[in-house]
Amino acid sequence: MKALKLLTLTLLFFIASCSTIRVTTDYDTSADFSKYKTFAFYKKGIDKAEISDLDKRRILKAIESELLAKGFTKSEEPDLLVNIFAKSTQRVDVYNNNYYYGWRPWYYGPNFGTQISKYTEGTLFIDLIDANKKELAWQGIGSGALSTSGNIVKKEEKIKEFVAEIMAQYPPGKENK
Repeated sequence: MKALKLLTLTLLFFIASCSTIRVTTDYDTSADFSKYKTFAFYKKGIDKAEISDLDKRRILKAIESELLAKGFTKSEEPDLLVNIFAKSTQRVDVYNNNYYYGWRPWYYGPNFGTQISKYTEGTLFIDLIDANKKELAWQGIGSGALSTSGNIVKKEEKIKEFVAEIMAQYPPGKENK
């Protein structure tokens, strides 16, 4: 019974650690973020992103939704230009879990041994560029495990989750929950 509980806790920890998105941000400390009210997508930069056009559209749609929810307006003469960059890497995690019952060498309990997990980790960069200065004002970076199941609905949900977690950190200095 104890072994089953330990196995369950280990699996829950592993699943939770793989599903979280780690977010970091950087920004120009001299920028007045309250003056930014409008945005447009920076096509030249977005075209260079080496991801499928479908994923680009999904990401841009999610960013647009987040910015509109924050009170921004899409404009032909924007205050901010939005650019994206994405990359993915194959990750391998090795866990050595030597758990035994009783006295050694008289092993009589489970040994979970070495566990190996392989997954794809994606990183999404969202850049907000001051359109007048042509300088980066804010950058949000989100990294986390990507689903490789081929399920389009789950893929769209994951993209929305990535974007929402990153954009929750904008504007800087705001109380993020």
